[in-house]
Amino acid sequence: MNHAATATPEIEISRKPRTLPFSLSREGKRLRNIVGAAVTDFGMISEGDRIMVCLSGGKDSYTMLDLLQALQVVAPVNFELIAVNLDQKQPDFPEHILPEYLAKSGVDFKIVESDTYSIVKRVLEEGKTMCSLCSRLRRGILYRTAKELGCTKIALGHHREDILGTFFLNMFYGGKLKAMPPKLVSDNGEHVVIRPLAYVREKDIVKYAKEREFPIIPCNLCGSQPNLQRAVVGRMLQDWDKKFPGRIETMFRSLQNIVPSHLADSKLFDFQGLAAHEGALPASFDGGDTAFDVDPEIEGLMQKDAVQAQSDKPVFAAVSAI
Repeated sequence: MNHAATATPEIEISRKPRTLPFSLSREGKRLRNIVGAAVTDFGMISEGDRIMVCLSGGKDSYTMLDLLQALQVVAPVNFELIAVNLDQKQPDFPEHILPEYLAKSGVDFKIVESDTYSIVKRVLEEGKTMCSLCSRLRRGILYRTAKELGCTKIALGHHREDILGTFFLNMFYGGKLKAMPPKLVSDNGEHVVIRPLAYVREKDIVKYAKEREFPIIPCNLCGSQPNLQRAVVGRMLQDWDKKFPGRIETMFRSLQNIVPSHLADSKLFDFQGLAAHEGALPASFDGGDTAFDVDPEIEGLMQKDAVQAQSDKPVFAAVSAI
């Protein structure tokens, strides 16, 4: 007996109407759309999510909070935001700025106080890089706070250049092709971390932060360490962006366009089982046969950059400092 197929009714999601406590400019709308693209591409936000927005008082986290609020108004799903700042008890830290700002932001917030500054200063020798230990301490506190608040996602304000900078640091010093993923699960499996600004350019954040006149709080904890290699890599990227327009965009695209058959990791590609055969190359050879030649698609761009480099050699000064 044939039974008529019964259509499964779609569950309609009723979006809660929201309004912004600030006016979103044309630039703000453009950045909101860029964030929306990253959120969609990586499945960062789902219906009913409660997102802990980590707010440091820097330009990146202020911008992230703004754009997530703007996304709430137009997103097809409902999600909550709660801004969390970790007061690490740095000397002369202006404790009043963030609570006053957040009280007007229309977002729930929590200030967590923990004297990680004294711990870092006590444990590390003078002149040693503080960022690694500080980051581990901060991560543990934020994970615990997210659990206490019932948050399903933790949002960090890393932007496109942060991701690329991490890629180069891992390559130069760790011997790994590894960057910051736009979305990850914590080591203990309890938390999902998202980076909504993954597609956003740092210079656009700088411009937007000036437009919004955010009350920026500088990080004094590592202010005495001006030669950190992350800063050096950051200057290298800025130089490339200025002298070779489009290079940063191309490098970021490469993180989304991996060709394992043309690298050298035998765990990702079966080089042991590779042998000559008749017919077309298998689909795993995305890059084709490039044993002896340069990809014609990039040869012209390489030539253009080579000419530019000869006429403006100081652009590579940052590289030599690494």
